[in-house]
Amino acid sequence: MFTRGAFLRAAALALSCAIFVPAAQALEEKEFIKPVTTKPAKGTAADFDAAKVTYDPKTKLAIASGAVKITYGPYVLYATEVKYNQATDEFEANGSVQIREPNGNVLQAATLSLRNKFKEGFARHLRALLTNDVTITAHYAKRQANGITIFENATYTACKGCETKSGNPLWELQSDETIHDQNEKMLYHTNPRLKIAGHTVIGLPYYEHPDPSVKRKSGLLRPEFKHSKEMGVGFVLPYFYAPAPDWDLTLRPMVTSTQGPLADIEFRKAVANGEFSLRGLGIYEFQPSKTDAENRWRGALQSKAQFKLNDDWSWGWDGTIQSDRSFLDDYDFDTADIIKSNVSVTGLWDRNYVSAQVLHFQTASEDVSQAHLPSALPFVNGEHYFAPDVMGGELSLNWSAYSIFRDAENTPYADVHHAERQTRAMAELRWKTQYISDAGVVMTPFARARSDLYLNVDVPDPSVPGGIRENETLTRFLPAAGLDMRWPLISNTDFGQSIISPVAQIIGASNEKDADKIGNEDAITLNFDHSSLFLEDRFTGYDRYEGGLRANLGLTWSVLGANGGFLRASMGESFHLAGENSFATGSGLDGSQSDLVAALTVQPTDYFTASYELRLEEDLSQINRQEALASLTFDRFSSNIGYLNIAAEPAYGRNRDEQWFEADARFGFTGAWYVFGGFRYDIENTNLDKRSLGLEFDCDCMNFKLAYSGSSAADSTDTDHRFMMSIDFATLGGAKVSGGF
Repeated sequence: MFTRGAFLRAAALALSCAIFVPAAQALEEKEFIKPVTTKPAKGTAADFDAAKVTYDPKTKLAIASGAVKITYGPYVLYATEVKYNQATDEFEANGSVQIREPNGNVLQAATLSLRNKFKEGFARHLRALLTNDVTITAHYAKRQANGITIFENATYTACKGCETKSGNPLWELQSDETIHDQNEKMLYHTNPRLKIAGHTVIGLPYYEHPDPSVKRKSGLLRPEFKHSKEMGVGFVLPYFYAPAPDWDLTLRPMVTSTQGPLADIEFRKAVANGEFSLRGLGIYEFQPSKTDAENRWRGALQSKAQFKLNDDWSWGWDGTIQSDRSFLDDYDFDTADIIKSNVSVTGLWDRNYVSAQVLHFQTASEDVSQAHLPSALPFVNGEHYFAPDVMGGELSLNWSAYSIFRDAENTPYADVHHAERQTRAMAELRWKTQYISDAGVVMTPFARARSDLYLNVDVPDPSVPGGIRENETLTRFLPAAGLDMRWPLISNTDFGQSIISPVAQIIGASNEKDADKIGNEDAITLNFDHSSLFLEDRFTGYDRYEGGLRANLGLTWSVLGANGGFLRASMGESFHLAGENSFATGSGLDGSQSDLVAALTVQPTDYFTASYELRLEEDLSQINRQEALASLTFDRFSSNIGYLNIAAEPAYGRNRDEQWFEADARFGFTGAWYVFGGFRYDIENTNLDKRSLGLEFDCDCMNFKLAYSGSSAADSTDTDHRFMMSIDFATLGGAKVSGGF
């Protein structure tokens, strides 16, 4: 990386990382076409187009004047006057000189001299406009035949439309000399000064970085500062090593003020049919009492991969293991409460889809017990669509299988059965078709036949002695059929089009069997609202099944305004007519008549949208769920406001009432400056559980952000405070500071 090897340059480069790039742009891809310096083919003629052209055969000097345009191979040269010496094959241009290279780059200069078939040349008062929006200016520039271009008294910037009041770019890198080595794809600056809004913010004796064409190159990456109460202050200065196009290594050593150095190494490898990565992190803690870890040696291992087996099949993995549940959170690598790892195989061809996974879940929070989290070995599902049509309709086969293992026979939900071990295999045939009557009634008959096989160990069941079903093997056959009827009624008015559509649905299915003998793994959550009113089965997975005879009735109304605005409204109710009801109290679907559900969305203009969803008792005595959202967007202002109130449903994984109000906004108060923020207030627990506030400067060549966020759990008075500050310069990079306290 340090091709010139001087200690002074290495020190200067390390200092520069606190402000701008990295001497490598390892993972950042930019569209760029490097300057073309290959000379035109031998014998290529120069085509002159000018107001006046003279030629002296004795001196072999041609002079074009006026509005001169010269096409020489793939190059086009514009100037007020151009002299061409046929004997030396040199061009000399003066006055509003502009040369367009075949890749789109434009060079502007007061005077320009080109020789050796455009391969060498020099220019005075040069301005180079590159296709990736980078602009380089220089008092003098010299292009050499070996791919080296030297700019004297140069500036470098990626600002195109972001300027100061004086018309200068928002930021630029000024240097006494800039050397562009097109072979190494590097830019070397002597005595560079980074100027922002005309003010010098940092000056160095030397600085080097890849040119904007680089997608991956060895060198230092963006530095980062972190902070947390466990590690104190941490400083990360990554180094990217790319010795070959098919593999690279990223070193992210972090020095912490409290716990000492932390090692972080990532290896990436590309192979013929895919790629994989392996990342290792580790530390020997100086003060383990601050992290409450049992061992001083802590760490984690992460790996990802994706490979193609052929055109139809691919496989891969995404896995994480850590020494203890809080390591990644303590050092600000991952704040998730649960870490999922998997190995997967996927097939997609013709009318078939197959997915097979092995899943493991690891707790990363003291509030989540590892005993509650299962491993799935395997989890498989697939789908096939038959061709041609069967009985005039579409026939498909869905199938699924899983095996779940837990360390203990317990569950995080008091009213949800979770077996210690459970294996399920399911296959389901689906058929549907559609008819449209002369009156416009859309009729969709459908049918399905499903078969399940379960092998269970230790399913909780309070109705049996001991409260546990030790071993169960059972099968279920669950057929269903139904008819969906809709009648869209359309009318056109002066203000737009109105569409009213009554909807009626009748579904008959066998009663759900053996629900108390089966662990519920994939159908825990249930949210009955207008969007699920007309589903064939309103459970979210296959472990539960909606049986009995029921009818769903509703009405939808849409208004499409001539000005582009719209209104959408719907309401309806479900009726359980016969058979056993599969839903528990609190679902909104228990009993012979469901809760009423309704929704309204209004967007009168592009600037404003509002929506409201409602679920209330059929006798209108109580609201069980309501949600209101509104958004307002103008040129420099945007805001969102939301309110949610939903009753507890212990049988479906919601153990308490939830009611909160939230709002966020972003305002551009001047130029490219923005202020943003938001909050969420938990009304049930009288707790401001989320808040954020930040300041941002955003334009085409620079982004600066300073942000704060805070969050707290419903049952805790502790608040997790986090802050972040970052600055990024287009094509150069930037720096980031983040942490918690």
